[in-house]
Amino acid sequence: MVRIHSHCGGFTQTNGYVVCSDSGAVVAIDAPSGMAAWLDDSGLQPLRLLLTHAHFDHVTDAARVGGSPGCAIDAFTRPDPELTLENAYAGMGLRVEPYDVGQEIRDGSVIEVGDLRFTCLHVPGHSPDSLCFYLPPQGPDRKPLLFGGDVLFQGSIGRTDFPHGDHDALIAGIREKLYALPDETVVYPGHGPETTIGEEKRHNPYVRPLP
Repeated sequence: MVRIHSHCGGFTQTNGYVVCSDSGAVVAIDAPSGMAAWLDDSGLQPLRLLLTHAHFDHVTDAARVGGSPGCAIDAFTRPDPELTLENAYAGMGLRVEPYDVGQEIRDGSVIEVGDLRFTCLHVPGHSPDSLCFYLPPQGPDRKPLLFGGDVLFQGSIGRTDFPHGDHDALIAGIREKLYALPDETVVYPGHGPETTIGEEKRHNPYVRPLP
C-alpha cells in the first residue's frame, strides 16, 4: 500500500508529491517552492527525488531537498539555464540554485526504492527532458499511478510555446505512451487536480486516441 502526500508551491502553483510505502520507502517527485520546509514540517525524509523536468517552478527547492542526508536526485539531464528557463526569463532575475543529478534517466529506465518500482517514460514536447513516472498497482484493489509533470493535465496538456517546445512530439508521446496505460491509472499532474488516463482519453479536447 502507498500513501500520496502533495505540496503546491510558488506563483505558478506547482505540485510536488511524496510517495510513501508501508515498508518505509519515501520518494519525492519534483521540488517546487517551499517543498523543503514542507517536508521538514511533515516529518517526511525522502530517499530519492525524481524530477519530471527542469523548468524552474519544478526545481526551485531541488538543491535543498536533494541536499538532505541520503536523498539523491534522478533526472533526465543535469540542470541547464536553457532547460530551467533562466535564460528565457533573464529579465525577471530568475535564478535556480544549482543541484547535483546522481542518475540520468532514460526512457524505460526503472527506479527502485525499497518496494517502490517506477518505470520512466520520456515524453518530450513541453520540455525536451520531460519525464513521467509510472507506478504499477501496489497490492490488490490498488490502482496504477502516473506522476506526469507538465505533460497531461485534467482536460488539458502542457504548454509548448516555451523554448524547445514541440507540440507534435507532445501529442504523439501522450497517445503512444500515456494512452497505452490502463484507463484506471490515476494521473498526478504538475499543476491542477488529479485525473485518470481513461477520463482524458474520453474527454481531453487536445488529445484524442487514434481510431
